[in-house]
Order: sequence, then structure tokens, then C-alpha cells
Amino acid sequence: MDDIVFGFQVTHTDKKARCGILKTPHGEVQTPVFMPVGTAATVKAMERRELEALGYNLILGNTYHLMLRPGMETLEKMGGLHTFMNWPHLLLTDSGGYQVFSLSKIRHVKEEGVEFRSHIDGEKILLTPEKSIEIQETLGADIMMCFDECPPWPATQKEIEHSLELSLRWAKRCKAARGQTSKGSDPGALFGIIQGGVYVPLRKRSLDQTVEIGFDGYALGGLSVGEDHTTMMEVVSEISPMMPKEKPRYLMGVGTPQDILESIYHGIDMFDCVLPTRNARNGGLFTSFGKINLANQQYKDDPSPIDPACLCYTCQNYSRAYLRHLFMSKEILSARLNTLHNLSFYATFLQSIREAIQENTLDTFRKEFYQKGGI
Repeated sequence: MDDIVFGFQVTHTDKKARCGILKTPHGEVQTPVFMPVGTAATVKAMERRELEALGYNLILGNTYHLMLRPGMETLEKMGGLHTFMNWPHLLLTDSGGYQVFSLSKIRHVKEEGVEFRSHIDGEKILLTPEKSIEIQETLGADIMMCFDECPPWPATQKEIEHSLELSLRWAKRCKAARGQTSKGSDPGALFGIIQGGVYVPLRKRSLDQTVEIGFDGYALGGLSVGEDHTTMMEVVSEISPMMPKEKPRYLMGVGTPQDILESIYHGIDMFDCVLPTRNARNGGLFTSFGKINLANQQYKDDPSPIDPACLCYTCQNYSRAYLRHLFMSKEILSARLNTLHNLSFYATFLQSIREAIQENTLDTFRKEFYQKGGI
């Protein structure tokens, strides 16, 4: 369908870095943007009103996990994922393809798709490109991802090439399936995924052939899966500027503040990662001067906030000593307060980057970031 209410406009550039506006039926979002991960129809430990207060209006849902629980019958009866989780803002859903990588012990990849053994009850499930699109349309995602194979790292060039070609064939099937099960309503935008591992020539081939198929946006997949930061950035710096300028550019599963900043510097617009929420639940906190770990004994009697420069609710109301006590006691409130802080840090960080791009001061921002001990 060509009349989808979806658009992207670059509003400002600072060298290769871009600010833009992403438009969908559920509203607009400013880029560069970080998406908190809501795997099972929730950003762990966070309420909707808290996410809204932090400025988040785009989150990610997981096709594989939602397909298994609560299941598509329930989600369809509930009117889709927006209604089910009472989230009136933007939703991006992954395709389930990452589980091809992360659930390697309980899956089998073939031309038709991927055969999984459910990690919940062992049921055998075949997830195909067509099924992935059908599920994402049932979920009502504003942005859907093509079903792809994320190859492991390390892998040989031959293995990566074989995987790349399979993903390209699946991408064509995803595009053909789009709109076939959306019951008369406009399907969500569909992003193609560029694979190729750490091999830049393969990445270029994947980019060219994915763009030839034609999608609403383009993502770099298969990074941050074990390779080092320098290797990942070599791929991003080479490929990102070659991605279509008029389309949003998404780096999947990334990452640390340093990874995000450097990727934005090379032209990436969108990010997602479990890092801020997962680290929070494990006592790892991001600050303007680096990371701290609440498990460390040095914070036992520390009356300071996590970050004196932070204006989040956690930093304004609680000490490191109290937060360490909650964490060591395995109190539920620990996850709540730590997650709120980390997501506040990421929201403020991205807002600061957008402002730097708009003011053409990103080089200065990067320099100061590293002087403070950039993460």
C-alpha cells in the first residue's frame, strides 16, 4: 500500500549527524531516538506515565515472545498491542529474527523459515517471513521489521554470505506479505535489515540489494553480537553514510552511550537496547561521569545521589546508600528506582545530542563526553 501515514524528514545536519522527525499514525518522534525495550508488552519496572514523563513515545515490542505469551489469539481479541498495554504512542516490533541468533539451541533454520521449540512449553513452531509480518500487523506495530537471520559471531565470510542471501530472499517475501492480513487498515511501515557481519563488502552488497527491494527505512542488524567496539564502528562508519538519506537509519540492539554517540556521529537515527533497564536491575547505573555499581562496598554509607547533575526522581530523593540497601536486599523498589534513573539518563543524553546537532556543536559535545570519562 502506498498511502501509509508514515514519513521521515531530516531537519538539521551537523556533518554526517542528523536530526529528524519520524511520523506515524500514533504521533511523531524526534530523532536521533533511543527506544526502551518492552519485550513482553512492558518496559520492565516502568509505568506508562513514567515513560511519558521522561519523554519516551517510541518503544519496542518483541514478536517472538508476544507470539508465545500471551499469544496472538489474546492480542487480537484485545485489539492489538497498543490497546492491550494501554500505550497510545509509537510501537516498533522486531521480527523474531534475533531469536534465530539468541535461541540457537532450540531452533532450526531452513529456506521456509525458522523452526523453534518454545522456551515456555517445548511446542514446535515454524516462524516464516509471512508469519512474522502477519503477527506484527496483528500487533498493530507502527514500524515492522523484516524477518532475517542474524548470524553468530565469529563466523566465516562464507557463512555470513550464505546468511545474507537467505535474509534477502526473506526480505522480498516480507514485502510481498505486507498488507495481506491488516484487515483493511493501513499496515505499519516496514524496514529492511542490512546484514553482512563485519565484512564491509558484504554489507555494501546487502545494502544495495535491500534498497533495490525498497523499504520505508533501513536497519543495520547483526552488530553488537560479540565483536569489539572498534570493529563495529568500522562497519557503521562505512555503511551508515551510504544508507538512503531520505529514510530513517536504525542500528539494532545498540547500546552503550559511547556506541550511540559515535553511531549518531556517523549518521544513525534510531537505537534500541536492553542495557539501561537490564543494568538497572543488576545495580549498574549510568552517570555523567561514568558507570557505578551499587554492589560496591564504597556506596554503603554514601549520602550522595547517584549523579549530582541528574534531575530524575531517584536522584532528587534517594541516596546511594539507600539504593544500595534496596539492591542488596533484593527489594522490588530497587529495580523501579534504578530503571527510572537509567532511562532518565538515556533520555537526557539523547536530548543533549539532538541539541548539539541543531547548534552544530557535536564535535565539542563528543570531546567533553570523553573528557568526563565517556561510557
